[in-house]
Amino acid sequence: MDDPTLSNQRNQSVPSTPSLNVPTTMSDSSFHLENLPSRTMHINRMINSSYNRSPSRTIYSDRFIPSRSGSNFALFDISNSPTSTEGKEDGSGTYNSLLRAALFGPDTPDKKDSLDAPACRNIFRYKTETKRSLHSLSPFGLDDSVPGISHSPVKAPRKVPRSPYKVLDAPALQDDFYLNLVDWSSNNVLAVGLGNCVYLWNACSSKVTKLCDLGIDDSVCSVSWAQRGTHLAVGTSDGEVEIWDASRCQRVRTMEGHRLRVGALAWSSSLLSSGSRDKSILQRDIRAPDDFASKLSGHKSEVCGLKWSYDNRELASGGNDNKLFVWNQLSTQPVLKYCEHTAAVKAIAWSPHLHGLLASGGGTADRCIRFWNTTTNTHLSCMDTGSQVCNLVWSKNVNELVSTHGYSQNQIIVWRYPTMSKLATLTGHTYRVLYLAISPDGQTIVTGAGDETLRFWNVFPSPKSQNTDSEIGASSFGRTTIR
Repeated sequence: MDDPTLSNQRNQSVPSTPSLNVPTTMSDSSFHLENLPSRTMHINRMINSSYNRSPSRTIYSDRFIPSRSGSNFALFDISNSPTSTEGKEDGSGTYNSLLRAALFGPDTPDKKDSLDAPACRNIFRYKTETKRSLHSLSPFGLDDSVPGISHSPVKAPRKVPRSPYKVLDAPALQDDFYLNLVDWSSNNVLAVGLGNCVYLWNACSSKVTKLCDLGIDDSVCSVSWAQRGTHLAVGTSDGEVEIWDASRCQRVRTMEGHRLRVGALAWSSSLLSSGSRDKSILQRDIRAPDDFASKLSGHKSEVCGLKWSYDNRELASGGNDNKLFVWNQLSTQPVLKYCEHTAAVKAIAWSPHLHGLLASGGGTADRCIRFWNTTTNTHLSCMDTGSQVCNLVWSKNVNELVSTHGYSQNQIIVWRYPTMSKLATLTGHTYRVLYLAISPDGQTIVTGAGDETLRFWNVFPSPKSQNTDSEIGASSFGRTTIR
């Protein structure tokens, strides 16, 4: 054995020779250096000698190998997996523990508890170590059935005022299920057909204007505002459709084509669809000189419901033949036919939140609201409301909808979709609630009935806050008349 002093002198005599940091787990017998050059043999003798390292001096290797003993695995809700016998870390163990916790909860018997391990602070830390929820790591979202996981507090149900904030008298408002006599424009003007006249009510100023008088031998059967601008379409009992410029109170043109009354109207940009008791639907381009561009045939009875989808690609029609049809822009025959309703289909509404989601409601013998996916041509669900479904409208701000009803309860119901849980049931009308329109801000609805009243309700929240009241007439209480 070499003398330690002599070994130190030899070490000082060869300053350029690098030192080797050999892991303590390796045995000296794993090195076979007999065939190396003399300088390497010299280093080997130094390793095998009784050379004592200085306890105050740390020798580092030429590359960084992280030490897992300094990692805080509790920060990620995982345990420090032991290495395999082959010296490789079991990477699948961490993934399996995360997957097991996501599927069966963190309290499964196979989950290793690493929270009691002594906390080791890493050199590089991005934020204060806090207990993280498993939801941030789980790819499966929230599940109420998973034990041991704390969920965010459930919001209290939104309160809907049970009384209308304004009531308008509407003399001569007809009690006819198949007519559509109320519509609310994007310019915040309400149009109402009363007898043989059309009246306009400005929701900002409460000013009432008489738009037109059809004469003693005719009557108003439907009104519908263009999506933009001030044009109003009026369907008459003589089978004509009149286009009026409401800003000038002037009739623009009159279009014929139907043999009987026009009870349903729907706009799609410059295209106007009209449905009649003569069982047909006419497609009219108000820019063209012709009265109509095409005729849609399919219903076997009066057409009483018409609605274009929000992308203006599909037209839904409902009839007194208990049928719900869907048409595209070019078809003259229905591309989809739904025959599940057992009464007239007047209530039709497209969802503004989900493409292809269509809601429809049946009359007294049906009483059901049905939901359809027109993209996949499937019937999604059905809700028995207990009374005649007269109208449907979706909220633009939240995933909710309103239905109005006739026989036998004459109520207004606010539903949350898709659970179809009732948020509110509003009463006040003494006749069937046959007419419904929604304000341009999506917060207020107006309902009309055969009791010759129009009632205004704040039922939906604003787009920004659910606690903000509607600015449309919210401060105007009391009862007035529309003419």
